[in-house]
Amino acid sequence: MLVGLALATLIGLSLGMLGGGGSILTVPVFVYVLRFGAKQAIAMSLPVVGVTSLVGALGHWRAGNVEPRAALLFGALAMSGAFAGARLATLLTGSQQLLLLGLVMLVAAASMFRRRRQAEDLERARRASPWIVGMAGIGVGIVTGVVGIGGGFLIVPALVVLAGVPMKQAVGTSLLVIAMNSAAGFAGYLGQVSISWPFLAGFTAAAVVGILAGTHLVRYVSADALRRAFAVFLLVTGGLVFYQSRHALTGHSAGGPDAPHAGIDYSKESAP
Repeated sequence: MLVGLALATLIGLSLGMLGGGGSILTVPVFVYVLRFGAKQAIAMSLPVVGVTSLVGALGHWRAGNVEPRAALLFGALAMSGAFAGARLATLLTGSQQLLLLGLVMLVAAASMFRRRRQAEDLERARRASPWIVGMAGIGVGIVTGVVGIGGGFLIVPALVVLAGVPMKQAVGTSLLVIAMNSAAGFAGYLGQVSISWPFLAGFTAAAVVGILAGTHLVRYVSADALRRAFAVFLLVTGGLVFYQSRHALTGHSAGGPDAPHAGIDYSKESAP
C-alpha cells in the first residue's frame, strides 16, 4: 500500500508539472504493481483521475484559464460518451481493454513528442462545425469509459482546433472536462465491479498532494525536457502494456489481468 501511495504522488506530480498525461499511468499501476484485476483497475482509476484533475482545474479557474461555456458543452458530450463507454466495456475482456490502453499510451507518447509543433499548428487552426465538436466530445468520452484515462492529450487539441479555445485556456478547460467525463465513466462502472473504497480514497488523496506539489515545482523545471522524458517513459510503458495483453488479439486467455480476484482487498483488516 505504501508503494501504491508513493506512485499516486508521482502521478499527481506529473499531472501538475505537465498539465496532463500522468493519469494514463494509473491503470498500469493498479494492474501491474498493486495487482488489481483489469476491469477493477479501470473503474478505480476514474475517480483518481477525476478528483485530481478537478483540483488542478480549480487552480486554473482562479487564474482565469478556464472557458466555462466550452467546458460545459464539450464536457456534457464527453460525459455521455464516457457513460456509454463504461457500459460498452462489458462486451470486452479485461485484456482487450488493456490492449486498447497500450495503443492509447503509444498515441499519447507520440503526441507529447510533437507537442511544440502541434501547439503552433493548433493556434492557427480555424473553428470547425458544431457537429464535429460534438462527435469529438463523445469520442473522447468513450475512450475514457473504455480504458479509464482522462484523455487530456486528446481534449486539448480538440478544444483548440474544434472549439476555438486559446491554447492557454484549453489546458485549464481540459482539466475540468476530464473531471466531468471521469465522473460519468465511473458512474457507468458502479455495480459492475467491486471497489476498494478505503484504498481508493488514500490513493486519490496522495495524487492530489502530488498535483499541488507539481503545480508549484513546474516553475523550476524545464517543461520541454520533462515532457520528452515522460514521453519516452510512456512509450516504454505503453509498449509493455500492449505486449502483456497481446494474447487478447488471439482470444487466448493468459490469466493475470482478467482474473476476477487478481486485486488486493485493502478494505479488509487482514490486508497485507
